[in-house]
Amino acid sequence: MSETGGSMGGQPKRGAGGTPGGVGEFFFGLILAGIGCYLLFDRVHVTTGWGWHFGGTNSFGISLIPLLLGVGMLFYNGRSTLAWILTVGGLLFIVVGIVANMDIYFYRTTLLNTLIMLVLVVGGLGLIFRSLRPH
Repeated sequence: MSETGGSMGGQPKRGAGGTPGGVGEFFFGLILAGIGCYLLFDRVHVTTGWGWHFGGTNSFGISLIPLLLGVGMLFYNGRSTLAWILTVGGLLFIVVGIVANMDIYFYRTTLLNTLIMLVLVVGGLGLIFRSLRPH
């Protein structure tokens, strides 16, 4: 028999996190946390700043140089460690620069709506963590 259909060789059924039981709690918690995160993130407005500045000047073009150099080197030799370092490092530098220049605002909402969102997220996470413990 399979792991979900019964025991095989004397092994007990395994649930969430490899422990017996807790599968229903896990999925219910996942649904609650997912709904709470959706409602919370739906109330957030994200904008960008006035540009990518480093040292007082616009420097986005300069941040592309390691990425483009690494990609070119990867096309020449896909096993080059330096090429991978330049490519991944350049990509991380760009992502960090974008995140660092974002302005994040929480839309105006009622206290009740905010509490519902947060209770759904925290309650769902609590059920997920509880489901990972043996029952």
